[in-house]
Amino acid sequence: TIIVDRLGNGHFSTIQSAIDSVASYNKNWVYIYVMAGTYREKVKITSDKPFIVLKGEGQKNTFVEWHDHDSSAESPTFTTMADNVVVKSISFRNTYNNNRNANSMEAAVAAMIFGDRSYFYDVGFFGLQDTLWDGQGRHYFKSCTIQGAMDFIFGTGQSLYEDCTISAIGANLGPGIIGFITAQGRTNPNDANGFVFKHCNIVGNGTTYLGRPWRGYARVLFYDTKISNIIQPLGWQPWDFAGHEDHITFAEYGNSGPGSDTSKRVSWLKKLDSSTVSKLATTSFIDTEGWLNTLTQL
Repeated sequence: TIIVDRLGNGHFSTIQSAIDSVASYNKNWVYIYVMAGTYREKVKITSDKPFIVLKGEGQKNTFVEWHDHDSSAESPTFTTMADNVVVKSISFRNTYNNNRNANSMEAAVAAMIFGDRSYFYDVGFFGLQDTLWDGQGRHYFKSCTIQGAMDFIFGTGQSLYEDCTISAIGANLGPGIIGFITAQGRTNPNDANGFVFKHCNIVGNGTTYLGRPWRGYARVLFYDTKISNIIQPLGWQPWDFAGHEDHITFAEYGNSGPGSDTSKRVSWLKKLDSSTVSKLATTSFIDTEGWLNTLTQL
């Protein structure tokens, strides 16, 4: 185990130096334990550093913060490009707009995830626009908090979000501006990817849509989720794909709370049958070969 302590009582005082110490193309699980505190640094797990477990002392105790916004790809506080990565009990914040300040509204990513077989437990992601770039690969988010206002869970990931708190802070966008929780990027009907939210809790302020399609075959399901009254009655928007809504799979199934009423939703909300829902809303959506069991035991 590698211990990171910003006060100097560990092997390293920055998280990045601990990651850099892991051998390239490492094949054994390496534990990096990050002591409580706020670490002001950008952290990147490059694609040649698989098999890392990055663990803090709780999402309310161990924070990583940075404030870039130059471009979506260059801005993330935390980036992971490697396969087989586990992150637990830590929070990533892009402070450019979170907490809200006089800065202009820009894409300012808190975390960018492009590796396959990745597991996030008790992790916080805090931003305003484009908080969590769920870019590509199969990902499992369990008991996490994701906060933002505009397209704040976006990308082409194949991901299951379970028991997560979705904190939509649309009031921070300014008067009359409505937020979007998701912007999913599936590009054709054969792509396996999509975002599934199961047993989650949508809270916040202001007003927001559940999502809009970043690409033409976007797929998002909210299942058995508590939805507060911040959701726009229409629920969804077609963005650049008006007229092609039949290609989009935006679905809601078995949700509760004042925002879960689908009577005024867009006409093209997909009505999925229970067998389709059960295929999507289980871990088999992201794992048919058993990798998740290995990662959740670590």
